[in-house]
Amino acid sequence: MNAPVALCCGEPAGIGPEIAVQAWDKLRDDCPFVWIGDPRHLPAGTPVELIDDLGRVASASARALPVMVHEFAGTAVPGRPDPANARGVIEVIRRGVDLVQSGAARALCTAPINKLALIEGAGFAYPGHTEYLGALVGAPRAVMMLVSPELRPQLRVVPATIHIPLSEVPGALTPALLRQTIAITVTGLRNYFGISHPRIAVAGLNPHAGEGGAMGQEELDWIAPLLSSLNEDFTIEGPLPADTMFHAAARQRYDVAIAMYHDQALIPIKTLDFDRGVNVTLGLPFLRTSPDHGTAFDIAGLGRANPSSLIEALKLAHEAGAIRTRF
Repeated sequence: MNAPVALCCGEPAGIGPEIAVQAWDKLRDDCPFVWIGDPRHLPAGTPVELIDDLGRVASASARALPVMVHEFAGTAVPGRPDPANARGVIEVIRRGVDLVQSGAARALCTAPINKLALIEGAGFAYPGHTEYLGALVGAPRAVMMLVSPELRPQLRVVPATIHIPLSEVPGALTPALLRQTIAITVTGLRNYFGISHPRIAVAGLNPHAGEGGAMGQEELDWIAPLLSSLNEDFTIEGPLPADTMFHAAARQRYDVAIAMYHDQALIPIKTLDFDRGVNVTLGLPFLRTSPDHGTAFDIAGLGRANPSSLIEALKLAHEAGAIRTRF
């Protein structure tokens, strides 16, 4: 219960280092975390306390940013990713996973990475963080949930398919995939959000959820029959027209919305709460959160980065990680 959150540094040339310091300054008393990375990459003048025992994080956090040192091959110039640092970024993620799997950390939070920099510098073979984390722990499937913790009513969305071209979605979206997505989501809501009887709303694939077959057949052919067959201890509704699922009155009727593809899920949350959205990975043997934005090379080092999403990601990791220990 007293274990801290482990924060992976992410791409050192992006805004990750500066928003980590801002998050520490905001959360130092209420949400202790340890930053894993190279202290040389932090903004000049950052108060740092080097940590090798995570039991010291809470007390150190009152004085300085607790840092678990991981030396990188290169320095960090804001806005200019160095291929020499790609291997270090990947190693820090792996190190964070080890900490949370051992129980030394209650949850994992990851600062943004730049996939192109990792591909060019280290031959990174994964579409993103979510897929890499799943591969690291041998998870059959990792599911991405986007959460807006401060929006009222709160919004949680899960895309059934993630980082694939839109043209490939109808082929990738199968009954088995959707069933598995729903099952992992239900488990995640119980384990990390304390929702014992989740209410799930499922979007249709086609405009107006197919409108009775006039705009597509998938809803009639298999989506609706699949949802009707789920006789479980949760409530499920759908397929629903996606364009009417996300206003305030609609959000009151469900705990999570299952979308069929990436943008169907991310556009609502980034429109309604752009600065504070949090990415949560479900289906892993631990909780992982991250800010719902990228490395922002264009503003890195300029003092303009907004830390709100990282702050919410750390808070959610701290709170949900505590809930998980009770199951």
